Amino acid sequence: MIIVKPPSVSFGATSAVVTSMGLIAGFGAAGISRPTIVAGLLIVGIADNMTDSLSIHIYQESEKLEERAAFRATVSNFATRLLLSLSFVILVLRLPIRDVVAASLVWGLLLLAGLTWFVARSRHANALAEILKHLGVAAAVIAASQATGIFINTYVH
Repeated sequence: MIIVKPPSVSFGATSAVVTSMGLIAGFGAAGISRPTIVAGLLIVGIADNMTDSLSIHIYQESEKLEERAAFRATVSNFATRLLLSLSFVILVLRLPIRDVVAASLVWGLLLLAGLTWFVARSRHANALAEILKHLGVAAAVIAASQATGIFINTYVH
């Protein structure tokens, strides 16, 4: 039997994927332009990423995790989130604007399902049940983001 070690980047990856999908879905519903979507993705991919990475680092220090291990986890989290955020930026820049939301959702759901499968296998959990649960949470984030975008497009001018 092969034991699969879960990635230490699962928090960062999940956060980057679900946040990017929500941002694109919300901006798409609000009718926001391509440059604004890219700016939003980059701001979240850098600023929010740095604050989350710092929070994780401080938490690890408070748990007395060895300094080198805490630093590696912090850098790994930051790099993972940044790279995944950039993958969504590439989609936004390369695809026709009418296809961006759908393509981003497909890409994000595939990434989330893959990560969930990997982690579930490492835990010897039912991968399909875990995937469905995590995709359900992502769907709620996407729906809330779209509703927010629709509200803004309708009532804020």
